Amino acid sequence: MSTDAVPSTAVVSHDPRTGEPRAEIAVEAGPAEVDRAVRAAAATLDALADRTRRAALLRAAADRLEAAAEEVVATADAETALGPVRLRGELARTTYQLREFAAVVEHGAFLDLALDRADPALGRPDLRRMKLPLGVVAVFSASNFPLAFSVPGGDTASALAAGCPVVVKGHPDHPATGELCARLLREAAEQVGLPADVVALVHGLDAGVELVRHPLTAAVGFTGSVRGGRALADIAAARPRPVPFHGELGSLNPVVVTERAAATRAEEIGAGLAGSFTLGTGQFCVKPGLVLVPATDSGAVEKAVVAAAAQAAPGPLLDPRMRRAFLDGVRQRADLPGVEELLAADAEPVDGAPLAVRAGVLAVGAAQLAEDLLEECFGPVTVLVRYRTAEELETVLGRLAGNLTATVQLAADEDGPEAAALLRRLEPLAGRLVVNGWPTGVAVAPAMHHGGPYPATTSTSTSVGATAIERWLRPITYQNAPQALLPEELRDGNPLGLPRREN
Repeated sequence: MSTDAVPSTAVVSHDPRTGEPRAEIAVEAGPAEVDRAVRAAAATLDALADRTRRAALLRAAADRLEAAAEEVVATADAETALGPVRLRGELARTTYQLREFAAVVEHGAFLDLALDRADPALGRPDLRRMKLPLGVVAVFSASNFPLAFSVPGGDTASALAAGCPVVVKGHPDHPATGELCARLLREAAEQVGLPADVVALVHGLDAGVELVRHPLTAAVGFTGSVRGGRALADIAAARPRPVPFHGELGSLNPVVVTERAAATRAEEIGAGLAGSFTLGTGQFCVKPGLVLVPATDSGAVEKAVVAAAAQAAPGPLLDPRMRRAFLDGVRQRADLPGVEELLAADAEPVDGAPLAVRAGVLAVGAAQLAEDLLEECFGPVTVLVRYRTAEELETVLGRLAGNLTATVQLAADEDGPEAAALLRRLEPLAGRLVVNGWPTGVAVAPAMHHGGPYPATTSTSTSVGATAIERWLRPITYQNAPQALLPEELRDGNPLGLPRREN
């Protein structure tokens, strides 16, 4: 199928291994189609108010995804080249978080119920507080997670759990996967007696802009680039009625290797770093992209990471555009003054994947660290920054913007005041601090925080874990309301048996 024969509004699935088109999947949505999708979603708000059915929807969605696992994984692999093993794991993560949010809905703590009964002695009226869903949530699919951060992913799961219908803007790198997952979620809704329009899918760059601008869109969840996310965030803020924009934009995920760690754990650190920054062909939002290593360790960490990274199998990136941006970005950085290319990140054609690339490692002295090296380069490359003194280390840390993660590699017995001070120094830079581990891998757990200071994210919330639901809720207080007019959640006697704080 020649791309010349495809209309300009066609949404085409491509094979990232070869760059060749696979099939025409849909057409881009115009303003009228976006309007219909948002209005249809808004009309389901009353139906979604039934918490029992919401929980049933989330579990039914997980069940249907699992039942169609073979088709889902094959479709996603054909569009992303992420491989069946990785995608089966991502599907398991996706169904797990759907079921976790079902449990969150049933437990009810997310409603944050609080009652302060009238107290004439204090001059206090009767006050009863809870949280309500915001309304229609626009979700933007991520390129690198066709399941866990796309149509059936965490933004969708948490929004539905909050009682918010969802209109997803599909990602052009995996439109067939998006269509398949949207169909499964809509079927799950109908299975439990909810309207299918609690979930809708639209395609196209302009459709995404229309979705953010639509007057019935109440909030936005985005995972993508700094450039695209900032443009949409500005549109959300410039609306006549601005709406929350929860965007994950970009992150270097710095790593600090202490002198004692380099002296005692060089091989372990080098191998771990190589495995982390090449995982998924370097296409993780938490890939460690800037690593501060002591210049006094005779290059032991550098040698170990280069040796391990050289063994990483080449692989294709998610699309030819990203591949070109990666190769150009690495070349631009390698040509900067003072930069050494310890391992060349080259195009590496392999059988069945002529667009594959190989991992690279760059190194530079802290005093020669250029601004371009402080920008994320999406793909399998990392930058080693050699620091000679504590002052040089502090200077580099002082130049860093916000990140999703920051990692410290310490010696086994390095747990004294200096190590504690280093962790405190990194707190303003990231939403998650990792000690003697690697940031790739984000557990779906209540204590997880996946977010960070700008440009890592545009808000202080998390997009992973149970508290991700808080993004789609707003508080409301009822003052001196008669019992019959109160929501059941706030009535005397706690008829629904929900967690509440009283007086």
